[in-house]
Amino acid sequence: GQGIVYETMQMSELEAYQSGGTINVVCNNQIGFTANPDQARSTRYASDLGKAFGCPIFHVNADDVEAVCRIFNLAAEWRQKFHTDVVIDIIGYRKYGHNEIDEPTFTQPLMYQTIKNHPAPLKIYTDKLLAEGSFTQAELDG
Repeated sequence: GQGIVYETMQMSELEAYQSGGTINVVCNNQIGFTANPDQARSTRYASDLGKAFGCPIFHVNADDVEAVCRIFNLAAEWRQKFHTDVVIDIIGYRKYGHNEIDEPTFTQPLMYQTIKNHPAPLKIYTDKLLAEGSFTQAELDG
């Protein structure tokens, strides 16, 4: 939950709890069940907690597979070099709502109309690989 991240970061500079930095990952699905982001927190980003501790915060689009990999590598390099916490904010969405009993079109109708028409990350990445000529459709199918 959200509390454990704050607790961990709050103790990160105490001698008995130092770990040389932690890579904190926020899987930001942009919704809080029935609340919009501006109704669920006091700051713009779910990852803004990192500002209180002066650690870098990397925002990355969950649909961009290669960017996500680059950011994780960068975060690992930062941690190894500077021995401080890092926050990665992976901005995506929940395709089918908050949980198995949620009907997202009731709680977030505009967002879920957009999500319904949005291609899945696998489709986006497959199309990119095909367009740049990295693979043929036959190779991906095989």
